[in-house]
Amino acid sequence: MVGDGWACEGDGVEPLIQLRSLEKSIEAGPNKFFLLRRVTLDIQQGEFVTIMGPSGAGKSTLLSIIGMLDSSWTGEYFFLDQAVHRLNVKRRNELHKANIGFVFQSYHLIDNLTVFENLEIPLSYKNVPHKERVSMVCDALDKFNIVGKKDLFRASFRADSNNLWASRAR
Repeated sequence: MVGDGWACEGDGVEPLIQLRSLEKSIEAGPNKFFLLRRVTLDIQQGEFVTIMGPSGAGKSTLLSIIGMLDSSWTGEYFFLDQAVHRLNVKRRNELHKANIGFVFQSYHLIDNLTVFENLEIPLSYKNVPHKERVSMVCDALDKFNIVGKKDLFRASFRADSNNLWASRAR
């Protein structure tokens, strides 16, 4: 272990994520099309990784596999030293639920819930106690300067945010 806390190759720290010869393909008639081919990758805990490429290069497909949303692939995938490729659906879902979250480019809010409720609901899936959830949501709202929007529903929040972005662009 390096003094600043960063893990280096050969220091005995296992990567957070390891992919070995990961492949995903689809069949169309007699043809097999690879969406991902021979992907090998190590991601250390705390490491910042960007996945870039042109449209259709497999970025979303790779993220769906890493996020444990897709199980129809071949190869080896280790997450926190657990062999994801060997886990049954229930255990993989438990590992996903306890460790994986997504930030989407779009809002992906549930229409009939407020902004506050949309932020709180994933924490309830992780069995975070109610008082702790409320505190965490309030901290997030404050961090992003949207406390005043906590009671808005999706349509109102989007319209208000679009106005905000339009005024910033001027």
